[in-house]
Amino acid sequence: MIALTALAVMNDFLFIFVVVLLTAGGLYEFFYMVRRKDVPIYSYTGIFIGLLIPVSIFTRFTLTKNWELLFIIIGFLLILLMQFARKDNRHAILGLSTTLFGVLYVSWFFSFLVKIRLLLPGMEGVKLLGFILLVTKSADVGALLIGSCFGKHLLLPEVSPKKSIEGALGGFFVSGLTALLVRGFLPTALHFSWFHIFLMGASMGCLGQLGDLSESLIKRDCGFKDSGKFLPAMGGVLDVIDSLLFSAPAFYLYMSSMLTLLHP
Repeated sequence: MIALTALAVMNDFLFIFVVVLLTAGGLYEFFYMVRRKDVPIYSYTGIFIGLLIPVSIFTRFTLTKNWELLFIIIGFLLILLMQFARKDNRHAILGLSTTLFGVLYVSWFFSFLVKIRLLLPGMEGVKLLGFILLVTKSADVGALLIGSCFGKHLLLPEVSPKKSIEGALGGFFVSGLTALLVRGFLPTALHFSWFHIFLMGASMGCLGQLGDLSESLIKRDCGFKDSGKFLPAMGGVLDVIDSLLFSAPAFYLYMSSMLTLLHP
């Protein structure tokens, strides 16, 4: 996975292929879990709309440039028209809102990785993407290792019975330290202090853990331990990308605002 991720970050074609593949897998798993709750969702339409989002951003499609929400609203109207064609309108609001939530939660949030890569030209965008991937995933690793070794106080047992406060704190510090180690990936024009970089990395790590907890909440509600069987011992696609679903949008918005202040 590390080798594939490194290659995907560097190569344009492989990058969008992997993003689309993970988006499709994440949406499929989400809709599959929700179907177990007998929610009348539009899974294949949702997957189709969800795949258009990262592809349109990557290809710089005019209608989605700064208009992603309008693009999503058009998709929602399509789903609404399909609902009109149904004879059974029971739980229509639940089905419509859940389908749209899946598209927003998985596809739109994950597509911010594409926006991060395109935020700066050439290798600068590649390094920026590498920064958020390393920082977020180091929080996962730090929380797992430190929580396994020293975890005694449960964090949210009703959501995730194995996560501990010690593990969460470990993920916080490891992501901050990782940010310092890979600070060279940040644009040199942004003269961040060491404390600023540490705090930024730790914040992204916290958001990553929040993304992990949010997916655990969805799985518990649907009665699943893992979202799928994509990787042995790791679970499904959602189990792999969940931490990035919150950290990537936050990192993009923060870095784009910093770059705008630098070059208004």
